[in-house]
Formats: sequence, C-alpha cells, structure tokens
Amino acid sequence: MSIRLPDATGALRTYEPRTEPLALSPGSPLTSRTVFSAAHVVADPFADTTPDAPAAVDWDATLAFRRHLWSHGLGVAEAMDTAQRGMGLDWAGAAELIRRSSAEAKAVGGRIACGVGTDQIASGTLAEVRSAYEEQLALVEESGAQAILMASRALAAAARGPEDYLEVYGHLLRQAAAPVVLHWLGPMFDPALEGYWGSSDLDAATDTFLEVIAAHPDKVDGIKVSLLDAQREIDLRRRLPQGVRCYTGDDFNYPELIAGDEQGFSHALLGIFDPLGPLAAEAVRVLDTGDTAGFRALLDPTVELSRHLFQAPTRFYKTGVVFLAWLAGHQSHFTMVGGLQSARSLPHFARAYELADGLGLFPDPKLAEERMRNLLALYGVTQ
Repeated sequence: MSIRLPDATGALRTYEPRTEPLALSPGSPLTSRTVFSAAHVVADPFADTTPDAPAAVDWDATLAFRRHLWSHGLGVAEAMDTAQRGMGLDWAGAAELIRRSSAEAKAVGGRIACGVGTDQIASGTLAEVRSAYEEQLALVEESGAQAILMASRALAAAARGPEDYLEVYGHLLRQAAAPVVLHWLGPMFDPALEGYWGSSDLDAATDTFLEVIAAHPDKVDGIKVSLLDAQREIDLRRRLPQGVRCYTGDDFNYPELIAGDEQGFSHALLGIFDPLGPLAAEAVRVLDTGDTAGFRALLDPTVELSRHLFQAPTRFYKTGVVFLAWLAGHQSHFTMVGGLQSARSLPHFARAYELADGLGLFPDPKLAEERMRNLLALYGVTQ
C-alpha cells in the first residue's frame, strides 16, 4: 500500500514503502577499523516532567539499544552530544548513564568510551573548568571506560587564547590514567564552541590542537574531528604523531574518510552510526576483506540520509536519530528528553522515513509504516 507524505512545500505526494528489510545479522568483530556509534538516550514517556527539568530516562530501553549496537560489533560512544549532553541531559543524568552503560559493557564484553566535559558548571574560571573536567574524568575512569575529552562551553568562554587551552588540556592529559580521545566539535554542532582552541581561524586552531597532542602523544589514543570538512580532516590526520588515531566525526563525508587513501584512513566515532549501526558494521566487515569498492557500495547510499538528518541547524540531528529508532522498533514511543521531538518539522520526518525505508534500515517495514501513518494522522494528514 502507498502512503502520502508531505514534501518541503507541504504538498502531499505518494510513496510506496518497501516490504522487505536488508538482511543484517550480528557478525564477527570488526578488524580493519575501530568504529564507535555515539548512542542516543530513550526518554521515559510517562514521567511527569518539563523540558527544563532533569531528564527522565527509560533505562531498560536505553541499555537495550546499546546491546543492539554491541551485538553488531560496534563500540558505544556514551554520554556524547548524541545523548543530548547539554540539550536535555544534565551532568547528573550523564553520570548515571556512564555508570549504567559501563557496567553493561562489562557484562556483555562491549567496547565503550564515555564523554568527559564540564557541564556541571555553566561558566567559571580556568581553575573551576579544570576541576569540573577532573570530576568527570575520575568518574569515567572509575567506571572502567575509556575517556573522551569533549569540548567545553565553559572553557570556550573562559579561555583568553591558545595558551589557556594548552594549560588545561596539558593538565588533564598528565593525570589521565590511560590514553584518551580528544574531541573537536565544531560550532555547527554547538554555537557556544565558536573559536575553540583559541582562534576562529581554523588553521591557527589546528596548530594549537596539534601542539596539545605533540606534548603528550602517549596520553592521546586518538582525536575525533567533527568539523564537516573532509579535506581539513585528511590534512589533520596526516599531521598526527605516529600511533595517534583519527576518528572521523564527519557525518557528511564518512565513507571516503573511513575508506582512506594511500596515506592513511580514519577510524569512526559517528552519531549517524546510531541509526545505521547494522549496515555500517556490515560495510566495515566488507572493508576488512580488503574490498573497498564493496564497502563504498554499501555505505555511499546512506550519505543522503545522513546529510538530511544533520542539515542546519545541525545540533538538532538528535531528533531525527531518535525518530528513526522509534520507527525501527528500538523504543515504543517518539518522546525525547528536553522535549526535543519538536525540533524538526513533519516534512523533515517524512523525508527521513522515506530515505531510511529506501535503504532497508527498518527491521520491520510494516511497523515503521504504521508508526509513520500514526504520526501523520497526529499532524492532521489523512490517507
């Protein structure tokens, strides 16, 4: 049966949903690339709360989704911006998420890395920023997870220049118990991070970023770059010290960056691998055999969906990610912490459904169609 979907102008058009999903079963561990999916959180839809209140999380559904990702051989990047850090999930909620997910990872043998930030303070001095980072780093290390040092809004506001970033990050890296991942999140994901690393000139910022790494290469497992600029990432990864990995965070250009070139490649830590998890894992297994063309044949068609979900304002991509998780049956409702389910339009949802269905991402296409019809009816669209 066909379904009528609104386009960008609001006009209704007819779409024929597919009837069979891709056959994507859990498989062997990935070997040629280290791949993390940044995972979303599932809200508790029955909690009596408001958008500015502490997040109410459905822990069972949240942890079940992480087991789904682990079952396909992916690592989980926990408590990152995909989990709505700073956009519905506060530090108390993130701390509980880190504890629970890390314990679950130990129980199932899954790989996990967790975000370390400063979101327990809105602003502060450099000393207060360091202290906030230290508190979160200690919790992640105690949980047994790898640490990802995330970009800090408070540090961006307090720092007067590159030397302050060098001092704060140097302090943290010296005391880190194990090598960490450094995260450079661009302002398209969070406008408060404009001018990170002490300059709005990306060349100057890159130099400072590399200076931090060069001073402590033994404490940096890798870098996650989320600037949505493929050539800049390629140039940056070619300048990394031996043994320091580049984890692409480029949700626009990830197939080519993961595939790499004669001078190297990127590993991955991506929000788009939340909805693409099984397909992304299958593509990397093909790459593990040396079949780059087969890898690209599987992953290239997903870029249109990713660019749609991450279109400006990019920070609202989480809404599309959770919407697809609902359609795919990973949760029973389309509700988000902070009320963020309202951040995208009906035409945006309709196009996301069409693209994801066309890729065969829904394990049960009939369920996805029924849920899409329910959403359309809620908005007043009759079939």
